[in-house]
Amino acid sequence: MINNSKNIEESLEHKEKIVLLSHGAGGQLQNELIKFITKNAVLRRVDDGIGLDEFDDGATIPLKEINKDIVITSDGHTISPIFFPGGDIGILSATGTINDLLMMGATPVAISSIVFIEEGFPFSKLKLIFNSFNKVLESCNVALIGGDTKVFPKGTLDQIAISTTGIGFKPSNLKILDSNLQPSDKIIITGTIGDHGAAILANRKEINFDTNLVSDVAVLLPIIKQINNLEWIHAMKDPTRGGVAAALNEWAQKSNVSIILDESKLPIKKEVKSIADILGLDPLELTNEGKALISVSSEYAEIVLNRIRKTEIGKNAEIIGEVSKDHPGKVMIRTFLGGTKFINMPIGEPVPRIC
Repeated sequence: MINNSKNIEESLEHKEKIVLLSHGAGGQLQNELIKFITKNAVLRRVDDGIGLDEFDDGATIPLKEINKDIVITSDGHTISPIFFPGGDIGILSATGTINDLLMMGATPVAISSIVFIEEGFPFSKLKLIFNSFNKVLESCNVALIGGDTKVFPKGTLDQIAISTTGIGFKPSNLKILDSNLQPSDKIIITGTIGDHGAAILANRKEINFDTNLVSDVAVLLPIIKQINNLEWIHAMKDPTRGGVAAALNEWAQKSNVSIILDESKLPIKKEVKSIADILGLDPLELTNEGKALISVSSEYAEIVLNRIRKTEIGKNAEIIGEVSKDHPGKVMIRTFLGGTKFINMPIGEPVPRIC
């Protein structure tokens, strides 16, 4: 018996590590996977641009002759269901790519896409998806300039997946980065938290809650235009996979600061709270697809907040916290009861294929 136990332990120790669904769902495991894939890359940036080591929403290629940077971001979308309340995979993939460019202070100009389609997928659904995709691009004056299409044998892919690369431009002196938070900054969320994740969960076949909740999927361009002066902004991030909890922990760790939230200021819909409570989830870990977190100099925070609230998608914006130099790398929340607790980096999105 002892020998058998020892053999089992040795077998487990030498068992090959495998990729899990949670490795693609934001949080610690996704960070681990990305670092594993990129660790042996030798050339990790172009000149002094933003590259792999910054682990940001995109990368930059400096154009020093004209004092501008090309900003590039890549993303993949494999959501279930592909048609959901408030949107579809076409809207999601176009919006997510454009938002990542906006979060780095860039003006989006073009997108390239790769579409993976399962054999037998109906052209009628494909038409709906790419009508949605192209409407988003047209509304933002973004060109679809190229891409590729692959068809997979039936049973080897779940319907459809879309991969995109977005291209934009920004002034070289504009530094909006995950690593750029400053002590005393105020943290703004541009609307209610967790809507997309809760809406998808509520409409999964195995759950099917009776709710009118819809995804928040939306392009953040109206908010960026309304802010106008991005010089006041130190960092911006759309809290997608891993939600607000993952985004804020990334900020705190990369900027070597702490972030303190005020629970009473968190804008969370009752439906989202109810769904999260029933499923034992934290709304702060649920995906958002039409919200931005913004770290702004404290003297301009109220100005920025009021400008955001003038937009339809930003009408529920709130200042939810502040940046401190104490306890660097940590995110904390002051609770309704007056105590303080830590908000840890999620292991991964609680439910896979959410975006």
